[in-house]
Parts: sequence; structure tokens; C-alpha cells
Amino acid sequence: MATIDEELGQMERDIRQLKIEYDQFFGGGRKRPPTEIEWRIDLIVKRYSERGGDMKFGQRFRFNNLTQTYAKYKDIFRKKVRQKEEGAVQRHFGAAAKAIEAERAKAQAEHSEAAKVAGDAHPPGAGAFRMTCSAPDRETEKVDQLYQALLAAKQQTGEDTTKLSREGFNEFVSKKTRDLQTQKNCKDVEYVVEVVDGQVKLKALVKS
Repeated sequence: MATIDEELGQMERDIRQLKIEYDQFFGGGRKRPPTEIEWRIDLIVKRYSERGGDMKFGQRFRFNNLTQTYAKYKDIFRKKVRQKEEGAVQRHFGAAAKAIEAERAKAQAEHSEAAKVAGDAHPPGAGAFRMTCSAPDRETEKVDQLYQALLAAKQQTGEDTTKLSREGFNEFVSKKTRDLQTQKNCKDVEYVVEVVDGQVKLKALVKS
């Protein structure tokens, strides 16, 4: 039987995954909302709402924060689903994609001196997710966005994500950034998530 900390960890991962899959649903990448994940989270919320006395102070504090985050997301998702059902949400993916591509092309031109350190010999594709950081231990929101992008890309291509953990990913990005800063005498490191020939690639590029 899972411990309280293990179940709270699962709840936290499920909340992150719920947001990713709802974003895919609203973006047209999924046909149905991720109700199975909601069901799992609701079970944990119900269980520990009734067993609050079994938790230590730190566990109760974490549970309350997770519950508040989940409630906030559910309210946003419920409103968006209603808008979607009422036909109030208009999809302009083509125009949005062109605008994003134009911005990326501009950014790529401005940073044409970027040297590649890892990955394939060709430059990152136009559909890549990019994140630049210099101190990942302090830029946790950026690292979280990179992690979610990598997770979503792997799920979309059907790759195994069971060995991918938030904590391990944090350590990887911190170490990789420090190593490149030392080896290449640079400040900023750009991370790129892209799909090449059906496989997800995570690349690290030094910014000159």
C-alpha cells in the first residue's frame, strides 16, 4: 500500500499531467478531456479529506496546497469546456502557428551565432520548444515548462515516460548547465525539445 507521501507525490504528478492533457484537449490534440486523471485525483482528495488526522503538519500543508491548485485548475477547465461546448472558442491554429514561426525565425536570426553542443547536426526544427536559462536552480518555472514540454512530446510520440521524474530532470538540467558554463565559458544555455523522425530529442546549446 502506498504511503501518504507517495500518494501526495502521485497527486502532484497527476495535477501537472492533467494541465498538459487539458491544454492538448483545448488545442485540438485530444478528442476527449482527461477524465481518468481527474478521477484519480478526486479519489486522493476524498481519501485524505476524510483522513486529515493521519497526516503530519508538513503533509497536511502540502495536501492543502495541492487541493487548492487542483480546485483552481478544475474551475478554469470547467469554464473552458463550457465555452467549447457552446461554440465560444474559436480555433485559429493556422494563424497562430504562422505568428509563432515568424517569431522563432526572427529569434533564430538574432542568435545565429549559437553553437550546438548536443543532439543532431542539423539545427532545431521550427516546431521545437526552446528555453534559455543561466541559473536553473533559481529559474524553477522555466525548468518546469521544459520538463512539461519534454513529457508532452514523449507522450505524443508514444515514448516511455515512466523513468522520467521531475527531481531527476532538475538535477540533469542543473548539472548540464554548470558543465557547459564551465567548459564553454558561457552564461546562458538554451534547451530545445523537438521531434525528429518520430523521436523526441532534448538538446543543449550554448549561447554566445
